[in-house]
Amino acid sequence: MSIIAELRNVTKTFDSITALDNISLGVNSGEILGLLGPNGSGKTTLLRILAFIQQPTEGEVYLQNTRTTNRNIEQMRMKSTMVFQKTVLFNTTVYNNVAYGLKIRKTPKSKIDKDVRKTLELVRLEGFEKRQARKLSGGEQQRVALARALALKTPLLLLDEPTANLDPKSASTVEEAISTANRELETTIVMATHNMFQAKRLPSRIALMENGRITEAGTPSEVFNRLSKTLASFAALENVFAGSAATTEGGTTLVDIGNGVQLETTGQHGGKVSVFISPEDIILSRSRLTSSARNTFKGEITEILDSDSLVRLKVDVGKPITVQITKRSFNEMGLNLNAEVFLVFKASSVQIV
Repeated sequence: MSIIAELRNVTKTFDSITALDNISLGVNSGEILGLLGPNGSGKTTLLRILAFIQQPTEGEVYLQNTRTTNRNIEQMRMKSTMVFQKTVLFNTTVYNNVAYGLKIRKTPKSKIDKDVRKTLELVRLEGFEKRQARKLSGGEQQRVALARALALKTPLLLLDEPTANLDPKSASTVEEAISTANRELETTIVMATHNMFQAKRLPSRIALMENGRITEAGTPSEVFNRLSKTLASFAALENVFAGSAATTEGGTTLVDIGNGVQLETTGQHGGKVSVFISPEDIILSRSRLTSSARNTFKGEITEILDSDSLVRLKVDVGKPITVQITKRSFNEMGLNLNAEVFLVFKASSVQIV
């Protein structure tokens, strides 16, 4: 497999802060490479360097075997495109947003129409051409931003936390679009995420990042099966529980984590295990939901952390479980400390680590 992009001994500093520390990394043509790590580990800085938005303090960057220099950086930018975590759309129609980059490249009108239509079909927004982009839901706006990038058909697509602020349904649709673009368009994708479950499911390869360094790289199974200290410490930040596992007659596994709390997960496991549940995979409601999800718990909110458009809640269900929801959902449900809530998540969201 050929290497389409490469960082060689790249360091990036901002005043006294080292964001990237002597990183060497190759991106294989046609792969989805996941950059996994906590906030502040250097994921976004690495993406911005691959997008040629920022230049390294030290080291070299190559794209399609060409070294980036001050002379060719504008040409290199035409070969790489980035979708940012916070979606920024123009105050116009979906069509105009997706067509913008194609117009800048002086693409013929007939081809623009064709490419916009095909790209919107890819992200499941067919028929949205005349809709006002900024009036769409958060998940739909993220898909418009993704379509705008995909329409350019650059050799390299860079995604910064593409599902971080989305509800589970929208996140699933965006992930499907990413996977389809990689498979059908053969787009090489580098995506940053702090969602361990997503990192295990979507990329073909993972680079684990901590404090501006890549601590290890490999396939998802290789990285997660090793459960290095870096990964374990990162996982321990939220919703990691140790327990005793036993299989059920239905072919799943129940993990007893204490205090009367049992988590159901897929597959068959036995003995002492550790499990992880991503806060983004948990649905929170004020009343009990009718759902096929195998895990439903009643609890009480014990902690609220408000951060921009998101709110992180700690819910005591016998064990403290962290949940992430949008501020809009938080306000609409009228949540507060000591409020009684229900948590629902699928067995497939309980990951054995």
